[in-house]
Amino acid sequence: QVRLVESGGGLVQAGGSLRLSCAASGFSFRLYFMAWYRQAPGKQRELVAQITSASITNYEDSVKGRFTISRDNAKNTLYLQMNSLKPEDTAIYYCNTPSGSISWGQGTQVTVSS
Repeated sequence: QVRLVESGGGLVQAGGSLRLSCAASGFSFRLYFMAWYRQAPGKQRELVAQITSASITNYEDSVKGRFTISRDNAKNTLYLQMNSLKPEDTAIYYCNTPSGSISWGQGTQVTVSS
């Protein structure tokens, strides 16, 4: 069964850090480009970072220099290290392929207080 399970969210003060994880199963994770998305209340889901199967990365402008996407293919796990968090980073964070081709997980809530 193809599955994505996000974890690691929480409540943090502005300037703080969190590390999100996404456990993938049921498909050949190492072959897939992967991405992190977020959806803030009342807004559309947006892609914030992506990584190729060769670990080449790309970021949305608002998170460049603060967020780092990485992957551990031996563990079938995708990560998002988030530093210097801002209140506007508050959202539910999801992982998926850059085309959103896999069934969406439940996401993990990140709340940044000012």
